[in-house]
Amino acid sequence: MSARSHGRCDVPQPDHDGETRFYITGWKCDRHSPWAAKGLPKPQPGPGLPAGAWTTPSPLSDSRVHDDRAIASGKRRSSPHTYRAAQAAVDTHQKGTSR
Repeated sequence: MSARSHGRCDVPQPDHDGETRFYITGWKCDRHSPWAAKGLPKPQPGPGLPAGAWTTPSPLSDSRVHDDRAIASGKRRSSPHTYRAAQAAVDTHQKGTSR
């Protein structure tokens, strides 16, 4: 939602109707809005974003994934607690596999 506060219709006519919204041309009521000036019906709200829009991983984030081995070896900068956690993860992984 916009942080703008609702204004009054900018059209200097007394016949205002409906909700006031901000358009590029300024504050307009439903009667003086751009779609009403063209003779079009009031636009209906759309379906919105898909359900998983914010949970779908981006392909750009694949390059930003931290590799535990790079952190544990000290080749990738990290905080001390992340470094220790990565070392523990690598150690448990190596102990679980035979060499």
